Amino acid sequence: MILDGTQPESIAAAARAVRSGALLGLPTETVYGLAADASSDAAVAQIFAAKGRPSDHPLIVHVADASGIGHFASEVPAFAQALVQAFWPGPLTLILPRRNGVATAATGGQDSVGLRCPAHPVAHALLAACAAPGNGSELGGPPVWGVAAPSANRFGRVSPTTAQHVADELGEDLLVLDGGPCPVGIESTIVDCTRGTPVLLRPGAITRAQITRACGIAPLSKEDLPEHTPRASGTLEAHYAPNAKVRLMDAKALQTGLDLLGADAANMAIYARAALRTRSSKLVIRRMPDDATATAQQLFAVLRGFDDEGVKLIWIETPPATPEWEGVRDRLQRAAAA
Repeated sequence: MILDGTQPESIAAAARAVRSGALLGLPTETVYGLAADASSDAAVAQIFAAKGRPSDHPLIVHVADASGIGHFASEVPAFAQALVQAFWPGPLTLILPRRNGVATAATGGQDSVGLRCPAHPVAHALLAACAAPGNGSELGGPPVWGVAAPSANRFGRVSPTTAQHVADELGEDLLVLDGGPCPVGIESTIVDCTRGTPVLLRPGAITRAQITRACGIAPLSKEDLPEHTPRASGTLEAHYAPNAKVRLMDAKALQTGLDLLGADAANMAIYARAALRTRSSKLVIRRMPDDATATAQQLFAVLRGFDDEGVKLIWIETPPATPEWEGVRDRLQRAAAA
């Protein structure tokens, strides 16, 4: 059931659901999440079951503001504090040492926890309602310090960026707050803060250069410190995949392939910045924006749209190898590996 997330009664109903241990489709500025009380092992187990996700694959915990960090994390290094001040609320997840006895199921049993404070007004309203002080009787249960909320889709598939995507993927019975299309469109940047220096585990809208400016330390890549790297959401080699097979190609290879197929090209979709020639009228073609931010915003909706068209193969022009495109390149490389 989809509720208008701008209405106070919808927020109250959603908070009651979360406090009672139910699942919720939650809009954020990145993608829609499948949310549940992060401190309830039973509620978190429902997330893993609904997604078909391995229980040792950790979830990101979303908090209403920076005050929620202390409930879940035992330590916040100075550079991590600087990142919080610069980017929260926003599309940045920090991996921090976990306090004993909290969010064990949500973190896949690891001694670290991924924390994020989303910027979306509907997400913020829901989190604030869940964490409201008092005995929780009016909302149907005790206060919730944070919600575990991976993307609201089947494990490994394309993330949802609208409320309808969530309902289509997980069923009309799921309660979903509609906050409109997600303005960022790809998942948060993840920075590991457990090893004395920032380590970028997943690129996103917040770039390496922005991280460096905010905390004064250039982030390492996870390949630089492969030992003891914590597991984190969205870092598997194959992920974010539509039903159709994805292939990344440069513009020249795309045109060569279309020339070879000629008028017989069918059951295919093309997503490219280059102006391509084709003799086939049976192709589904979408132009990729020249801007990385605009491409990220529409990327998952485009891939879902291609699946809706029933294509079997998706050819995508490889994004530029420049810093602002790193998040989009990461998602497409993982989609193509599936």
